[in-house]
Amino acid sequence: MEFDASVPIWLQLQGEFTRRIITGQWGMGQRIPGVRELAAELRVNPNTVQRALAELDREGLSRSERTSGRFVTDSAELIQHARATLAADAAREFAELAKGLGLSLDTAVGLLSDGWASEREGDDG
Repeated sequence: MEFDASVPIWLQLQGEFTRRIITGQWGMGQRIPGVRELAAELRVNPNTVQRALAELDREGLSRSERTSGRFVTDSAELIQHARATLAADAAREFAELAKGLGLSLDTAVGLLSDGWASEREGDDG
């Protein structure tokens, strides 16, 4: 994972961990890798990983069990809400960028549609 120097690393990790949950890479109820394991994988300080994971707990996307570790929520509703929030944020960012570039709504929608189609062409399923 490459980090953006303008955004705190823990926040970027929180985003990455959220993505892993909403895409099913970390499934509902599944045990999340430990802090040290994630820190080694991502080459960051364990305290930074811990802060990102604590935010997931605060948002309800994960829960800590004192003797067993940390687990992804069992709530499909919470995961769906996180997915919708992430998509809405991305849509707003794209809209702001397109407006800033002076694109019309039709042109922006066309670009999104083209991007969607080209992504689907690469899918095997």
